[in-house]
Amino acid sequence: MKIVWLGHSCFLVESNGYRIVLDPYRDSSVPGYSPLKLEADQVLCSHEHADHNGVSCVTLRTGADSPFTITKLQTWHDGRKGALRGPNTIHILDDGVYRIAHLGDLGCRPEPEQMEQLTGLDLVMIPVGGFYTIGGEQAASLAIQMRPRICVPMHFRGEGFGYSEISTVNDFLDLQSSVTTPGRSDFSLDEDNLNGVVLLTPLNAHSYSA
Repeated sequence: MKIVWLGHSCFLVESNGYRIVLDPYRDSSVPGYSPLKLEADQVLCSHEHADHNGVSCVTLRTGADSPFTITKLQTWHDGRKGALRGPNTIHILDDGVYRIAHLGDLGCRPEPEQMEQLTGLDLVMIPVGGFYTIGGEQAASLAIQMRPRICVPMHFRGEGFGYSEISTVNDFLDLQSSVTTPGRSDFSLDEDNLNGVVLLTPLNAHSYSA
């Protein structure tokens, strides 16, 4: 299974030639990110906000059989059961070999039964920027309990990209014992040398070359 971070909370996941785009952002919805022009077989969005629901940026292919089983967990975009920002959907993808989860704009702790489904995965994509989502400290605590083989932080502010009101990734990284920075935007889950936190380079940030 191949994972590509396009930036913000947008990822492309590919298995057996089948591509899923998660949380594409609409043009100009996130400072510092180039417009998305993607081709995929399926789009999954955690909620309806513009920076996570840019479905028009993805051209859908037809005819391919999906290897994925998809489980959706209904959570909240804030710590007040959606009173501030509404619902959020976590997507768990299973291609028969690997199980991964994209937490979307998670703003609260998942319920105990949801945590059971999120424990021991091969990969978790987790927001860490705070303000709109959980912050670095809460994300680190959840990652410890989920115990994924690989944890990829997303939805944070970097040099030249991201919302000014959210934090950088540093609050999250400061609480980690193992961080790998491969210097690229993609990796495959069969890379045995990748474990713990993997800090990717966003493919579509203006400050980086695609």
